[in-house]
Amino acid sequence: MNSAVLVLNQNYEPLNVCNVRRAIVLVFDGKAEVLEVHPQALRSSSREYVAPSVIRMMYLIRRPRPRVKLTRREVFIRDNYTCQYCGRQGLDLTIDHIVPRHRGGPHSWENLVSACKACNHRKGGKTLAQSRMALRSDPAEPRAGMYYTIERRLDTGVSNAWEKFLPGFRPIGVVHGYAGSGSSPN
Repeated sequence: MNSAVLVLNQNYEPLNVCNVRRAIVLVFDGKAEVLEVHPQALRSSSREYVAPSVIRMMYLIRRPRPRVKLTRREVFIRDNYTCQYCGRQGLDLTIDHIVPRHRGGPHSWENLVSACKACNHRKGGKTLAQSRMALRSDPAEPRAGMYYTIERRLDTGVSNAWEKFLPGFRPIGVVHGYAGSGSSPN
């Protein structure tokens, strides 16, 4: 019952990922139709039901484009796991406030960058001018991609049944062929 189900809008745009129980409720209420099924079935005391893998809503759901949440992981993804001071790429990174918090710097997309430990230590609680350091690029809030809501709700890979509904889908956190399992990509 905890298997992931891809939820598509009426126009086949990926909307969300839910569990099988929620998907079955949507189908039984006439709000969605089943497009693909899991190989295993669900059984009650008197009936057997197909377990949906992909469902499509019967009506169009209008929603605003999601905003990317400000988290360490998202800052690293935005900066491509690269120190914004020296350009070193890897997973042993920290978050640096360009204008330090104790000097009134906000905790915002425009004030946060990825930094290697050496550069972050060198900069310390100083401003860029005081530390005589420069940024490689100006930080900004990233735009949520087409599959942002889907990527954030997946614990495992994408089911084969989903691939035709997610053209061009690429899991997040990939650094030049590296998927983030604990060793350095370099």
